[in-house]
Amino acid sequence: MKKIINQPGDVVTQMVKGLASAHADILAQVPDTQVLYRTVETPNIVGIVSGGGSGHEPSHAGFVGKGMLSAAVSGEVFTSPTPDQIFEGIKAADNGAGVFLVIKNYTGDVMNFEIAQEFAEAEGIETAAIIVDDDIAMEDSTYTAGRRGIAGTVFMHKIIGYYADQGKSLTELADIAVKVNNNLKSIGLALSAATVPEVGKPGFDIADDEFEYGIGIHGEPGYRREKIKPASEMAAELIARLNEEFAWAEGDHYAVLVNGMGGTPLMELYLFWNDIHEQLTAAGLQIDFVKVGNLMTSLDMEGASLTLLKVPSEDAEWITALQAPVNTAAWG
Repeated sequence: MKKIINQPGDVVTQMVKGLASAHADILAQVPDTQVLYRTVETPNIVGIVSGGGSGHEPSHAGFVGKGMLSAAVSGEVFTSPTPDQIFEGIKAADNGAGVFLVIKNYTGDVMNFEIAQEFAEAEGIETAAIIVDDDIAMEDSTYTAGRRGIAGTVFMHKIIGYYADQGKSLTELADIAVKVNNNLKSIGLALSAATVPEVGKPGFDIADDEFEYGIGIHGEPGYRREKIKPASEMAAELIARLNEEFAWAEGDHYAVLVNGMGGTPLMELYLFWNDIHEQLTAAGLQIDFVKVGNLMTSLDMEGASLTLLKVPSEDAEWITALQAPVNTAAWG
């Protein structure tokens, strides 16, 4: 294993400190925690908190700032943050109008965020939450009951963050989040495994000439392994699986995220998007928003995921929300 680190056990602590010092104009660290929060907040708007295990950077701390998250909580690598750390994030995000939690669907995350909600309610902080389960590849995994939460969560951050800054109430945000989640689907593939610093070796074995559909962001098994094939054929498989969920019609409107898993060059991600764009356009879909980049990664895993958000006509403002400028370390 070759990594730019000091001690494997200190990676997350030192990363959080680095994020805070590199982006001191927008981020601050709650002392003695792995919580980062906005340095400038608006009174009397709902605070937005997300988080989970580290190793998925820039998720989630890279999306803290005006227009997106109020605070993010980083657990150890691929490990849910503890309830007390999440509670610190809730307190940091509280502006007097309650706090909304965006939780990826992993058993540890859900349990610990729910405990933290109980802590918050005991302190008089009203909360609500959405559990994002956008991954259509698998129904259950080592980490979940039901579908996993993956890169589509970043679209949830962006949309809910926008509406929070518009002054929507906790109840209104919860209603919006449910509808977004119901229209949000993702699926990925991996060409290599991630290497957790404290483990020091890849999380699974895969031959140099193979890749796997449906791999999770913690290296959970996917649904089929094949020999490497052209990107256009990989794209066709992901699109076909997504269409099984959406059953789209010509003229339907979508927002798209092509997300890198951490070890894939941007050249390949944009090439992959080019294939995806051609195939979605050929199907008659209207693509109203596109994001390409490494937004929810799996350390150094080579691979990519494809997220589609169907935008109903009555919810066209979701595109405005995705396009709205923000001040964060990573959205761009």
